[in-house]
Amino acid sequence: MIEVLFGESEAGSMKCAKSRRNLCRSDGPVAVIGTPPAHIRTPQEWIPVPGDPSEVVALPYMLDMGDIRRPADSDGRLEFLLALHTQNAWSDSPSFREDVREEIRQSFQEYRRLLSLLDTRREIRIWYSQAPYALCGFCWLCRELYHTDCTIHTVELPLFQQEAHTLQKFRNWGEVNHTQFGTFLSFQKTLTKLERNMYAQTWEMLKEDNSPLRAVINGELTGVPEDFYDFLIRKALTASPIKEARLIGNILGKYPVLLNDGWYAARIEHMIQAGEIRILENSPKKYARIICRG
Repeated sequence: MIEVLFGESEAGSMKCAKSRRNLCRSDGPVAVIGTPPAHIRTPQEWIPVPGDPSEVVALPYMLDMGDIRRPADSDGRLEFLLALHTQNAWSDSPSFREDVREEIRQSFQEYRRLLSLLDTRREIRIWYSQAPYALCGFCWLCRELYHTDCTIHTVELPLFQQEAHTLQKFRNWGEVNHTQFGTFLSFQKTLTKLERNMYAQTWEMLKEDNSPLRAVINGELTGVPEDFYDFLIRKALTASPIKEARLIGNILGKYPVLLNDGWYAARIEHMIQAGEIRILENSPKKYARIICRG
């Protein structure tokens, strides 16, 4: 089964789940009394995700942001992702930027690899959530595969999962431990032709609108203006000095509606230029700046 996810981290976790190998190191000893939590269970205790890690495809194109009228692997999308990924890069040298550009090009090749895999394996399982980046990726892929005769299975991330006497809340597949993926296979469903058409048409409408951002409002993907999330920056910022990285981290932790820090960094820069935010201590690295309300 081909597994498709829309983030690099979650795709890496899926590869661990399918290989039943714990590729994450521990930073120290762990003592457990009673039943160990899922994230430190042995591979023998995992519920397996059948198949091989080579079947995992990552499509981290962040289609909830930027121009979507052009193809997802266009040069325009590449430059957009490059700008996001290098907002606070450790280097601004041409060679570093070219390295990042090449990594993005390689991620574009993943979609072509998916199409190649579909030539021989006619089933695909898409793991998506209500996070805008994942829901956009799901609708886009339904549109891309609409005229193919492959079978599309989906696993939508539930809002929470019960384990023993606790509830674990999730926002996206990146928050799911690699030992847990198999427990969600019971949520799998197979898309009908009508459902595929519905999601494909949703993507066509979003493309036609082509707003700078796409957000989930009342359960529906909707195009919104680029300042749509600015109120979260204003809400988190006070007259007290704060490092820009801490401010962005606070927003991402408290208001997990947009997961990309680069977008917030770009909006903070815009608000600085507009005089709404003041720099108290400048730094060549944007995230290291000390800022406050203007």
